[in-house]
Amino acid sequence: MKSPSIVRRAVLLAAACALLQHGGVALAGADVPMPFTAVSAASDVTSTVTAGSASGAASAGADELQQSSGAGRPQGAQGDVAELTRLIQGGALTELRTTYNGGYGAALFFYPQELTYYVALFQNKQFWRVIKSQDDARAEQIYANFAQQTAQLADAEIKRTKLQAQTAFLQRVIDVSQDRAKRLQADLDVAHAQQTKAVEYQRQVRGETALLHDEEQKAQAELRNVQQQVQQLQRQTEAGLPAVGR
Repeated sequence: MKSPSIVRRAVLLAAACALLQHGGVALAGADVPMPFTAVSAASDVTSTVTAGSASGAASAGADELQQSSGAGRPQGAQGDVAELTRLIQGGALTELRTTYNGGYGAALFFYPQELTYYVALFQNKQFWRVIKSQDDARAEQIYANFAQQTAQLADAEIKRTKLQAQTAFLQRVIDVSQDRAKRLQADLDVAHAQQTKAVEYQRQVRGETALLHDEEQKAQAELRNVQQQVQQLQRQTEAGLPAVGR
């Protein structure tokens, strides 16, 4: 009589053979049946690849998250211009020198905490160029160069401002002159109108004078006729009477 352990081993061996036979059938697409160790190795490789893919996906997701979180940050936010603006807003700088020419300007700032100089070129209060240095002599040279640049850059702007002022002044003079001309023209119009009236009045007066002269001549002639008639009648009345004074 076989012992229970021998029987158990025989059953396990038969089950293993059946599994290998079924495994060979399941892997019929392969030329050679895959051994168990190879299956385990393939399983391990598959697990490794799967874990690596998951890790890679997680890493890619982290990169995308970093990119998306950094997308909202302005490019060059850490430049000297942004740094200078931040320090000015924080009241950490001392303004040593400033030059203005028109809308352009140059400024020299000192950051005592780091013994650093900031030289800025700006236009209309907007920083255009910023140079950072810990060499005070170099900073002074750059500032002098920026100040000279502002004079050159503002030259056309200053000329434009002067020409605008001159043009505006000339326009005011033109307006005053035109107003004066209008007033003189108005006076001339009044004078011409009055002169026309005067000429018409004189013509009328001359006409009336001529009529009156004719009437006066007629009146004198009529008066002489009447006087002659009176004299004749007077002589006729006194006919035969002694003369007066005799």
